Amino acid sequence: MPPPCRFPAPVMAFSPELFSADAAAVPDPSGAAISADRPADPAVLVVDDEEGMRSFLSRTLAMRGWQVQGAASAEEGAALLNGQAFDLIILDIALPGKSGLEWLKELKASGFAGDVILITAFADMETAIDALRAGASDFVLKPFRVDQIVNSINRCFERSRLARENFVLRRQLEGGSGGREEIVGASDTMSRLRALVRRVAPTPSTVLIQGESGVGKELVARALHQLSPRAGRPFVAVNCAAISADLIESELFGHVKGAFTGAKEARNGLFYYAHGGTLFLDEIGEFPLALQSKLLRVLEERKIRPVGTEHEVPVDVRVVAATNRDLKQEVAQCRFRQDLFYRLEVMTLTVPPLRQRAEDVPELAALFMDRLSVQLGVPPLLISPEVARALSAYPWPGNVRELRNFVERSLLFGEFPLDALGGESGGAEPAGVPPSLLLAEVEKRHILAVLAQCGGSKARAADLLGVSRKTLDRKCAEWGV
Repeated sequence: MPPPCRFPAPVMAFSPELFSADAAAVPDPSGAAISADRPADPAVLVVDDEEGMRSFLSRTLAMRGWQVQGAASAEEGAALLNGQAFDLIILDIALPGKSGLEWLKELKASGFAGDVILITAFADMETAIDALRAGASDFVLKPFRVDQIVNSINRCFERSRLARENFVLRRQLEGGSGGREEIVGASDTMSRLRALVRRVAPTPSTVLIQGESGVGKELVARALHQLSPRAGRPFVAVNCAAISADLIESELFGHVKGAFTGAKEARNGLFYYAHGGTLFLDEIGEFPLALQSKLLRVLEERKIRPVGTEHEVPVDVRVVAATNRDLKQEVAQCRFRQDLFYRLEVMTLTVPPLRQRAEDVPELAALFMDRLSVQLGVPPLLISPEVARALSAYPWPGNVRELRNFVERSLLFGEFPLDALGGESGGAEPAGVPPSLLLAEVEKRHILAVLAQCGGSKARAADLLGVSRKTLDRKCAEWGV
């Protein structure tokens, strides 16, 4: 019996102050507290030593639906910021103790990603320039009218919203995953999966999606987001296998200027861009073991710590993870933290491989045919009953991605290259051959054939097969290729 895995326990301290004051905590089946089932309204922190100004701004902004907290000094504001996420800070320059300008510089150096509006009754051009250089989003002179400060706040919120949307849209365009898609398939397994997605989506619970590479785990994650109260907020997907272990912490949590060699300026992480929405961690089984405790801490405390700073930033993000590995086996082999596994396994959805739902293949092929023919600008091909039978008989080791690539290849050829599937009997089982050995052999032959077709380029072959480069390298190593 292998010895138990020993990992350093992460430091965890939970208190209700970690969340917005008016957002009720909802019990999580895992035993940890999680945020409410809807994204919080924009939160504003007013820091001014004049009680009248704090009271005036608090009433004015609360009437417009914003959450407002007040502080009389930079030190009080820092204490509030440690326990709650704020989208914007209205900060007076002249404060007792630490000045507003000094605190602004500290905030930006520590990785604070929100906007800061500086207000003051005494200012000159030099002060205004220093404020903007320090990272202030706007500079407003006292006394000001209500519409002045409200317009300034609205401009800040609009800029932040556009920055997040532009970032998400760029990632979607780069990944070719724009647009709303649906979970297709009339088989019993897919019907049950759709029902579970509809039931789980409105909740804030963490979800783990399991399934072989290429079955459409990201599609399920997007459906969870689109059917949730967070549908109007960002959906940010990240492939943990595609980012080097040295960069993934910075990619997720962000970093400050000078945090490491090459960090010439501060950068927000993916948790920032997913604020209020959903962060999809694909291939979570590839997540570096050394960083798993930090991810666990984020899931438990809903706080991130940008690289290079000790300052923690509260976040409001629903996490959905996916893997094509058996995480229980990974835990047993000490390659995945047991506590992180149990935290992710609040709700598990399993997407069946295409060979187990052959009746869905013709419908999926027709869907890809309609979409790809428009994208490629070529006429669609007729999926005859003979072609449908051949497609249903093939085991599709690359699953839905392989089917999509096959349809695209067929459109480029102008006909279905059924010979590449072994004819209509591509999925038939020779007598006396165990099915498990047959499937492994079919997978090996198909992968090697695609690799040969790509001239030995594993990167191109992995793309055609719809698997990660690490998966292909692992397979080739097993076969001695």
